[in-house]
Amino acid sequence: MPAPRLIMYHKHPTSARTRFLKLPYGGVCGFEALPEGAELTSGGESENLVSHPAPLLRAAETQLGLPSGALEAESGYRCRVGWNDGTADIYLARFTSIDPPFEEATTHGSTFIDLTQARNLPPVELALLRLAYERILG
Repeated sequence: MPAPRLIMYHKHPTSARTRFLKLPYGGVCGFEALPEGAELTSGGESENLVSHPAPLLRAAETQLGLPSGALEAESGYRCRVGWNDGTADIYLARFTSIDPPFEEATTHGSTFIDLTQARNLPPVELALLRLAYERILG
């Protein structure tokens, strides 16, 4: 099974402004692009073997140069994306700091974007962001 992916976001505690981390490859599913033709699949929730997001969070913190605990998994969000020869689970993680870690993101070649700035992403990533945004807003 291909490695699971992580969508990372920051929601400001006062203004509730929500931004997603856009990675150097140009998308939001960390840390590499999904294969061409990938799409959301149904099911997956009934499978006996699923990945856990904790190792993804620690690896993302390390890769971005963030301290341990800088990312927190968003419970209840797990999507499955499939393509010709594989599938991957997609998880959602929130930056725990009051402000987005702009400096660390820039150092890594990433940027924070609003949902409206995501319109040029592949359709599968737009679908994942729509589901993420619904989850974030409750």
